[in-house]
Amino acid sequence: MPLKPTWSWLPIIAGGLLMATSIANAADPARGVTDTEIVIGTITDLSGVTAVQGVNNSDAIRMAFDEANAAGGVNGRKIKYIVEDNQYTVPRSVQAMNKLLNSDNIFLAIADGGTPMNDADMPAQFAKNVPNVFPLTSARSMYEPYNKLKFAQFASYYDQMRSAVKYFAQTKGRKKFCVAYQDSDFGKDVLAGVVAETAALGLKVVATTAHRPTDTDFNGAMEKLHDAGCDAIMMGTIVRDTNIIIQTARKMNWNVDMVGQFASYDTAVATLPGGATEGFYCMTPALYAYPDDPRPAVQDFAKRYKARYGREPNFHGEVGYTAAQVTLLALKNAGKDLTTDGFIKGMESIHDYTDIFGSKLSFGPEQHHASTSSFLTVVKNGRWVPVETTALGY
Repeated sequence: MPLKPTWSWLPIIAGGLLMATSIANAADPARGVTDTEIVIGTITDLSGVTAVQGVNNSDAIRMAFDEANAAGGVNGRKIKYIVEDNQYTVPRSVQAMNKLLNSDNIFLAIADGGTPMNDADMPAQFAKNVPNVFPLTSARSMYEPYNKLKFAQFASYYDQMRSAVKYFAQTKGRKKFCVAYQDSDFGKDVLAGVVAETAALGLKVVATTAHRPTDTDFNGAMEKLHDAGCDAIMMGTIVRDTNIIIQTARKMNWNVDMVGQFASYDTAVATLPGGATEGFYCMTPALYAYPDDPRPAVQDFAKRYKARYGREPNFHGEVGYTAAQVTLLALKNAGKDLTTDGFIKGMESIHDYTDIFGSKLSFGPEQHHASTSSFLTVVKNGRWVPVETTALGY
């Protein structure tokens, strides 16, 4: 009769395997990190309707990383920077994120462009424990709900619009607010801010129009808002649609106040040929420093950027440079034994950081939203000029 097998040796082997696995995991570096390299990725618009922002932003980040690499890197490691084009579309962004996560094995994503694209990509990122750092959008979903892997750079569209509505209602006496917005997560965040603040002031939104990011005909939309008697149009638009909407209104000889936000705060709007955007307002979480700014650090940055890329940096180039500098500081703070948790602590240890353009950013445990400040600006003689030198609130 055969002996019954005894499995008393299984706990010993299992315990040995668990111990070996634990030792291996403890010794393994974070994903996207070797003894000599840190892999960082960006998915942004390089050839679509917001390319003027994505290209300038990612170029500035690359310049900052290359300069850091030339100076020896971060704690002995060089940055390998990979940029993918999403053409401001969700499907391309999801495809690119799959590549960055599963082929390139990125440690973190920085300055990913577009609200709908970030919203679609973050679940896959977070499942791989990959931080989403300073996305190129001011949507509230970039920091709400709290997630240890989210780090937002800007005051939200919602807060920007609430502050703007309060200012135009109380300072300029506007009562009939309208909203022209992209029918997307981005545009709806702008709309929500306007609706919330008009309600708080005992007013209401009298008319709205929604459009696709690729739309180019706004005649019907502007006629609708004109007929509604709007005395201020709050705009959830980016660059091309901003310019076309303003041109459409001006052709109607309608000089209604029009107010944009971070996504439309661009020199491509301020310098529109023919001067149609003169008098156009924008809320912005930081003020653009023109290359002729008297501060030496700003002039030096602009010269280095132009020497490399053959053009002057726009506002989104400046915020990209800051995003890269803060990320480099966090990586340095994390120390030689780089892990995702170490990077998070490195970010959370940054307090009252002031960039070369004058913006301030602060973080802390469970405080991953760097700034809540927003400023009102207006186009004068083809340049963005602050209306108020202090940030607005509501």
